[in-house]
Amino acid sequence: MLRKAKFLLVANIVSWQGVAGLFYMGEMSSKTAMVSSGAALPGRSEKIGVSPVHTVLKNPTVPPFPGHLDTAMFGLGCFWGAERLFWKQKGVFSTQVGYSGGFTPNPTYKEVCTGQTGHTEVVRVIFDPKSITYSDLLKLFWENHNPTQGFRQGNDVGTQYISAIYTYGENQQTEATQSKDRYQQELTKSGFGTITTEITPAKEFYYAEDYHQQYLDKNKDGYCGLGGTGVACPRGLKTAK
Repeated sequence: MLRKAKFLLVANIVSWQGVAGLFYMGEMSSKTAMVSSGAALPGRSEKIGVSPVHTVLKNPTVPPFPGHLDTAMFGLGCFWGAERLFWKQKGVFSTQVGYSGGFTPNPTYKEVCTGQTGHTEVVRVIFDPKSITYSDLLKLFWENHNPTQGFRQGNDVGTQYISAIYTYGENQQTEATQSKDRYQQELTKSGFGTITTEITPAKEFYYAEDYHQQYLDKNKDGYCGLGGTGVACPRGLKTAK
């Protein structure tokens, strides 16, 4: 799907939703300013259902996952391309796309697009640390988007497109922070600005609707907004002991 087609998809979703304007609830100004918890949409208690089997990896997409696996969560723009990036890596057991970091419980895609949920489009990665390390995943994360753009990635604009690393445990938090510092040095040498990536402990992960899961497997010519800076992330990032 081309970028124009993606825009039309969102527009069509909004039109049948019957909202007299996505731009009433989430005009450009509110889509590029983080909503407060008190002003966020209320959401719902019902969880969004997804297929329990990954269309590419043929492994589970819902817990419980095997105990020897670890979890990572990243936001690097539109989650369609981000998910494909990670499912192609050896040692990745499963990937799922969804929403995290915000306030609205069990949000829909339409709600997230208004900028009124506070959520980021994310990909959750279930991986075998004996086959692919968290450092390897961080390198993929940094090199496949521009982490200096704030509430946008390329032409995709809105608070849901922030660069984010949501960490599981102190080791991931420390390693992610150290990798940010190292990558900032490389970006500065190449003339880029300050990294705006949010690095915080992971909040609840809410699944995106099933048609978003493994989207670029289901839609071979679908839109992929990934685009890095061309600056390599140093290997040998320090790992917390």
